[in-house]
Amino acid sequence: MTGSLFIITAASGTGKTSLVKQLLATTNDLTVSVSHTTRAPRPGEIDGQHYHFTDVDSFTNGINAGQFLEHAEVFGNYYGTSEQSVRTQLAAGIDVILEIDWQGATQIRNMFADAIMVFILPPSLTTLRQRLSTRGQDSVEVIEQRLAGAVTEMAQYVNADYVVINDNFEVALAELKAIIVADRQTLKRQQQRYHRTIASLLSDEAAE
Repeated sequence: MTGSLFIITAASGTGKTSLVKQLLATTNDLTVSVSHTTRAPRPGEIDGQHYHFTDVDSFTNGINAGQFLEHAEVFGNYYGTSEQSVRTQLAAGIDVILEIDWQGATQIRNMFADAIMVFILPPSLTTLRQRLSTRGQDSVEVIEQRLAGAVTEMAQYVNADYVVINDNFEVALAELKAIIVADRQTLKRQQQRYHRTIASLLSDEAAE
C-alpha cells in the first residue's frame, strides 16, 4: 500500500512545528520528512532530527545533482526536501508530512498531484507578532522581516485543500488529526488496505 503525502505549510510563528510534533507523537504510521537547510541550528535543535544542517556548497551540489524534490531560499537561508527519502517512505506505505514553506509546497504539488496540502493560519497578526517575539529565537530585525512577509505567505492559503486556524492548540491539533483520519478512509486507501477483505465480501462463494 502506498502512503499519502501531506504538505503542511504556514507563515513563520504560526505554530506549525509544534502542531506537527504533537501530531506525530499521537498518530501511527506517520512520519515527517527531515529537510536540509543551510541556516545555523537554533538552541536545542539536533542535526538529523530537526533538520539536516549543511553548508551552502553541499546544498547547491545537491540541487545540481537533482537530489531535492523542492528547494527554496527563505530569509537568506536554503531549505530543501530529499526526493529519495520521501519516495522510499511512501513506497513502504508510510504517510509522510512535508513541513515546508509555500514556495516548496507549490513545487511539490506540481510533482505529486495527489498530495494533500494543509495551510495553518494564526487567529490574528497581533497573535503572530506575540508568538514570534516570545519564542526568543530571532532578533528584532529578523522578526520584522518575517512579519513583513507574513501577509504574502498567508495569501497562499487559497491553494490549500484544508485550512486550520491555530487559535486553540488542542482544537487545531484535533482538526489536523481529522484530516489524516479522513484521508485514510477514502475509497482509494481502503481498497488498497482491505483488498482481500473486500474481494471476499463480494465473491459469489461467500454469498452462498
